[in-house]
Amino acid sequence: QVQLVESGGGLVQAGGSLRLSCAASGRTFNNYGMAWFRQAPGKEREFVAAISWGGTTTDYANSVKGRFTLSRATKNTVYLQMNSLKPEDTAVYYCAADFSFGRNIEYHYWGQGTQVTVSS
Repeated sequence: QVQLVESGGGLVQAGGSLRLSCAASGRTFNNYGMAWFRQAPGKEREFVAAISWGGTTTDYANSVKGRFTLSRATKNTVYLQMNSLKPEDTAVYYCAADFSFGRNIEYHYWGQGTQVTVSS
């Protein structure tokens, strides 16, 4: 099956930037979309951004639109560039993948998550 590994999380001050990476390994395929979700303490997991397999189509949550950029660097790697970070962005960020695309699908493959903490 597909294994997803996130990296790039850490502690950053408000207004700063981080770049998260999601690398897929194991049994991988060309035609799958990838997405990022996040879960803050005491809150439900929420959609952040999604990208199609070809990298030509993206979707962003309103809360991050204009600040976050999702790109597909290789067939098996995506970057989430996070700029102008706010304390409200503090959460565990999860990479997800499936053989589809969008924010409203149930993703079958998930990473373990990477912690992003934004201080004020």
